[in-house]
Amino acid sequence: MPVTNTSESPHPALEGREDESAALTAAVRRLIAVATATTAPADATLAAARELEAVADALERHVPDPPLPKTLLHLADDGRADFAGRMSYDAVIGRHNPMALPLEVAFEPPKALLRGTFTRPYEGPPGCVHGAAIAGAFDILCAAANFVAGAAGPTARLEIVYRRPTLLGEPCLFEGEVEARQGRRVRTVGRLLQRGRVTVEATGDFVHLDRETIARMAAQLE
Repeated sequence: MPVTNTSESPHPALEGREDESAALTAAVRRLIAVATATTAPADATLAAARELEAVADALERHVPDPPLPKTLLHLADDGRADFAGRMSYDAVIGRHNPMALPLEVAFEPPKALLRGTFTRPYEGPPGCVHGAAIAGAFDILCAAANFVAGAAGPTARLEIVYRRPTLLGEPCLFEGEVEARQGRRVRTVGRLLQRGRVTVEATGDFVHLDRETIARMAAQLE
């Protein structure tokens, strides 16, 4: 059976407020969906914008300077740690980032899995998922596969082959696993299935780095 990473997040920014942050994230997600679909009249639209600016002002007072890290580096890269939890604010898989894709990660060693259903905000061609959203999902899928194989590291190359349209409103299953390793180089492959058919395939090259190296790289960017 696949193991879904659903344990509580260890991120320090969420200590004592994880449920409340999840509620905020869900509300903003709903707002994104409504904002991309509403035809509210101009006065209602402007009133809503002003209310949201006031909410943003209130929350902005609690933004730390310097900001806390988005990704935690102290957890093991062997698949035992909560992959999504250590990336709580990630742009693709972060549970507390309302921009993240509507996907959940699970492990079925040696495979990593992503499951979910794309909704209207992720539309590209009419009725279909935007290719950029799919590419982002594959990048995190491969990262998860590398993570469970103990070979985490940055992406060097990612090739996406779109076989057929991926539909909105239809369950998606992404499957990925490490295909080969040579020194620090890692080759990872993945595919996306809808209704039992492959719609997209991906091949990625990654560079395996230890946590100390990643931490030094992060520190240089601060």
